[in-house]
Amino acid sequence: RSSKDEPECRLTSYQSFLDILNEMNDYAGQRELIAENLMMNICIDLTKYLQELKQERKTYLTEAKKAQQSLESTYKQLDTSKKRFEREWREAERAAQNAEKTDQDINATKADVEKAKLHANMKAHTAEDCKNDYASQLQKYNKEQSQFYFNDMPDIFNKLQDLDERRIRKLAQGYILFSDTEKHVMPIIGKCLEGITKAGTNVNEKNDTMFVIEQNKSGFERPGDQEFEDYSQGINRASSDSSLGTPKGPMDLLGKNKSKNFWLFTRKSKFSSSMLTPFSSPPDPLPSNGSPSPKFSREPLSYCLKEINKTVKPRISSFRTLRRSPTVTEDFAHLPPEQRRKRLQQKLEEISKDLQKEVDQSEALEKMKDVYEKNPQMGDPASLASQISQTSLKMERLKVELNKYEVIPLSCVYFILQGPGFIVKCNLRLLSLSRKPDIFVFFVSSPDGAHSDESTPDPSQAIYAEFDDDFEDEELVAPIGECTAMYNFPGMPHEGTISMQEGEVLAVVEEDKGDGWTRVRRNNGSGIGRITTSVNCLQFFLLDRS
Repeated sequence: RSSKDEPECRLTSYQSFLDILNEMNDYAGQRELIAENLMMNICIDLTKYLQELKQERKTYLTEAKKAQQSLESTYKQLDTSKKRFEREWREAERAAQNAEKTDQDINATKADVEKAKLHANMKAHTAEDCKNDYASQLQKYNKEQSQFYFNDMPDIFNKLQDLDERRIRKLAQGYILFSDTEKHVMPIIGKCLEGITKAGTNVNEKNDTMFVIEQNKSGFERPGDQEFEDYSQGINRASSDSSLGTPKGPMDLLGKNKSKNFWLFTRKSKFSSSMLTPFSSPPDPLPSNGSPSPKFSREPLSYCLKEINKTVKPRISSFRTLRRSPTVTEDFAHLPPEQRRKRLQQKLEEISKDLQKEVDQSEALEKMKDVYEKNPQMGDPASLASQISQTSLKMERLKVELNKYEVIPLSCVYFILQGPGFIVKCNLRLLSLSRKPDIFVFFVSSPDGAHSDESTPDPSQAIYAEFDDDFEDEELVAPIGECTAMYNFPGMPHEGTISMQEGEVLAVVEEDKGDGWTRVRRNNGSGIGRITTSVNCLQFFLLDRS
């Protein structure tokens, strides 16, 4: 990551991983240095030297081949002279035998005898010449063969042996150079390995897990124990004192669901009216004729739910925000309470730091202005007017922004519907990082005023209808509270916003649903519109409608 302010950068495992990456980078650099030295000082030199050895070996093999070809040529001449001598000698023997035979023949003339003897003498002379030539060729071949096997080939083999020895020596020198290169970088590689070992020992899994918990905890309270609902006793739990106790958590305040439990990571969590009411009113006893006699002309609980539908409903599904992706607002209302507190604190620290920087700059400019006024030769005081003005504007803007983030109202955390009379209690907190949060409580009685200790709603009526995301009411809703502006807010009528002055009190028509806007109306009814939630301090209450 490019930013060092990321939460993951504070984990020891993350820092150790970064250290290991850095050490591995250095380790890889040393390996690259070794590879470069091997390439430049060993591989290139060896390749060039081996090419020279190949050329030299080729020359020696050519000389050996020539010597062998010369010996083979001499042997062919020897074989030819030998065969000729053998042929001529046989012909001479036949001629001698013919001459002797002719000489002993009584019928042969003297001329025939002389002719046969002359032919025999010629063949004998030719055979003698062939014999001498064969002897000469044999002597020549034996000499060349001796030269080939005792001088030429041993010299060539010695040269090839020397060539191979030089090749082996060159390779051995390359091995030594490789070892020296490794030894040269081994201390640095050892330090890299020591750094990796140190990075591994620096990991603290306990601190990492605690940091993740601290970074991501929501701040929601745990639900309380479910109470035993004894339907066999026929007790009107709406008027029971046990239901008026101090709530223990958001689930106690939202009430108990009689049909199923509310889980944190379910696919679909719907809040029914039975979940919103921590009481269960038994049906009225039937008269003698068996027909029910309801006490209300209309459904009071449904009426109350309709009245607070647009203000309370977006806030009671606090657990749903864990799996949804709400709209990001500048007051961080989309975050859980604990995360919102941290982000607000961080925002305040950033604004305070910027404000202090501007204050220091303003003081420095004022001092410089005083110096210029006392010593005009050092500078013109009027030249600092624009800078002082800009600094003042920045300070005012930062103060307004700081004031906006110092007091940010949180929405309604929980409420309780109680009967008889269906009194609605709403607990509102005003988040202030400079003081303790305030708590506001409002009461709403039955909408039609017809209530008594004996009157309970008929469970057969649709007062326990599901109170989920599809519940909407198009009727005009009366103001649900008041708000006081903490500073001026310029309205944009064409954008649906309304202007308000600091200290002005407006009637709240629709509470902030998480988008950072609250719908208000002027008390004289002259205008209605939206204002940013951060500019008002909710003083939330409702009057008796009866």
